[in-house]
Amino acid sequence: MAQARKGKLNYRCPSCFMRDLDIDMFYDKDKDEYYCLRCQYRGNEEDVLKKNEMARFRYGAMHKRFTDFEDFSK
Repeated sequence: MAQARKGKLNYRCPSCFMRDLDIDMFYDKDKDEYYCLRCQYRGNEEDVLKKNEMARFRYGAMHKRFTDFEDFSK
């Protein structure tokens, strides 16, 4: 999903991303936190980055081509 405006980088909501939804979070300058309009997730930048990194393990082998399926047949 493209970022709509310039400025501070928009992050994906970790809660929605774990459910395969690509939702951008919004930034609140007054509270210095990110929030999601869809699921009401709130967190600071460090928390959002940490949870997004945990979600990336699902797509770790996306570009790897599996040719040997003998190990999976057992």
